[in-house]
Amino acid sequence: MPPTLDADAVRTWCALALDALGRTREEIDAINVYPVADGDTGTNLYLTVESATRAVDAVFEGHATTGPGSRPGLPEAVRAMAHGALIGARGNSGTILAQLLRGMAEVLAAAGEADHPTGPGGHDDAALLRRALRRAVESAYEGVARPVEGTVLTVASAAADAAATTPGDGAAVARAAHEGAATALEATPGQLEVLGRAGVVDAGGKGLVEVLGALASALAGGRPGPGATTGAPPRATRAWRSEGCTADLGSGTATGADPACEVIYLLEAGDDAVARLRTRLDALGESLVVIGGDGLWNVHVHVDDAGAAVEAGIEAGRPYRIRITHFGSAREERTDVREPAQRAVVSVVPGTGLAALCADAGATVVAVGPGETPASGELLQAIRRAHAREVVLLPNDADLRHVAAAAAEQARTEGVRVALIPTRSPVQGIAALAVHESGRRFDEDVVAMTAAAGATRYAELVVAERQSWTMAGVCQAGDVLGLIDGDVAVIGAELAGTAETVLDRMLAAGGEMVTLVLGADVPDAVAERLRRHVRGGHLAVDTVVYRGEQLSAPLLIGIE
Repeated sequence: MPPTLDADAVRTWCALALDALGRTREEIDAINVYPVADGDTGTNLYLTVESATRAVDAVFEGHATTGPGSRPGLPEAVRAMAHGALIGARGNSGTILAQLLRGMAEVLAAAGEADHPTGPGGHDDAALLRRALRRAVESAYEGVARPVEGTVLTVASAAADAAATTPGDGAAVARAAHEGAATALEATPGQLEVLGRAGVVDAGGKGLVEVLGALASALAGGRPGPGATTGAPPRATRAWRSEGCTADLGSGTATGADPACEVIYLLEAGDDAVARLRTRLDALGESLVVIGGDGLWNVHVHVDDAGAAVEAGIEAGRPYRIRITHFGSAREERTDVREPAQRAVVSVVPGTGLAALCADAGATVVAVGPGETPASGELLQAIRRAHAREVVLLPNDADLRHVAAAAAEQARTEGVRVALIPTRSPVQGIAALAVHESGRRFDEDVVAMTAAAGATRYAELVVAERQSWTMAGVCQAGDVLGLIDGDVAVIGAELAGTAETVLDRMLAAGGEMVTLVLGADVPDAVAERLRRHVRGGHLAVDTVVYRGEQLSAPLLIGIE
């Protein structure tokens, strides 16, 4: 009997879709000519599905900690998939795909919670899937300000139409949706002039065909193989090519006048504010897609004035994870024929101040916000962007160990020599970067940076969000927690006093230099007080202060 449409099938679907997009990413990038020929549709779809996959995996892992055999239900799995896609959506096609998944999740979650069992899985998979695909299309058209036929929207609509008229079980309906989408994809060059001139099918539509093929495979009993993709494959560094057609990505799009840049951000706002935002952004630019709901939205638009697009978001609510891509620089990056540098450093950092500090030191920076975890694809892109034969990767977070390892392994298959130094804190990354010398032999440089990072003990001060048990006792909401090497060691009432206690404990074991990294809104007076405290109790210890402006922790401390 084929698998039923349950949480396990959703997890398998995500894994198979990620694998499929990993294998076809370069091909999809290569045919990307609409709405902007920036050669990144495959990469954007991959990163969107990677975020969805990680969210579903996290739900399963969370259940595994509650007891043997505990598994999530269908509603929990599909909502995680939709939320992961929403917060990780990239580019025009990735944003539309996230809305398609959200539409499906609405129907699947509601059915999973209803008490109307009609089959082995508690519901009629075939009828449920037909409704889910139809709602996905409706949601996608609602999210796009000016729908264009011959795109991923047309392909999605054809999939839903094919599913609606196909009898059989869920596997048969999914297979029909995939076949209908594939047929519609082949017709896109005749529906959109820019595709016809280029002689290619729609890139976003092709990505959707891969995702629907993964769904059909999952419901037919398919499983991800041992070689499933863990990172996006090599990026094409040439102009895109298809049969009988060659175009230069640097020459502009085939649609005429180009917007200067792409703006994407997540937005916390109410429905009314978002309705006003849609109207304003539609007047500012094109390719507007706004997806989401329940107070969280993903906004995507192509504009000439990026500042105006961000300001519109600020007026509507709280925008964050703001990404601005200038199309000219993106095309130059994808057609870069410069001789690669010999060595580069890629560093993951929180806060604008630390990002500027590391960039000034010559590192390629991956900036993250509070609670954000970069995907392996993002780290891989940063390694590529460094454009060097040898790269030292500094994750600066213990939780990024596996993600960074996956990115490093993929980069090695592309011919880049990558050394991953397992830095667990930004202050360890600063210490490693301080001793970096590109003129040394690679192995010697890596050893020196690793030694500097390893010799740096680290601490961070955070504010407790709720009452909790810790290794230092019970804390209350609002208490200041001093974490030394990742464990809560001190509980205090205010920042500076707690930091003094943390410093005394750490310096009791020795040290020659204290590094203080101030978070956003922490006054300079706190740093001066701590500097005097160190000088008063440890005369031979120097103190260095940086304004990190990180939101995740008010204060980071390093002891070397």
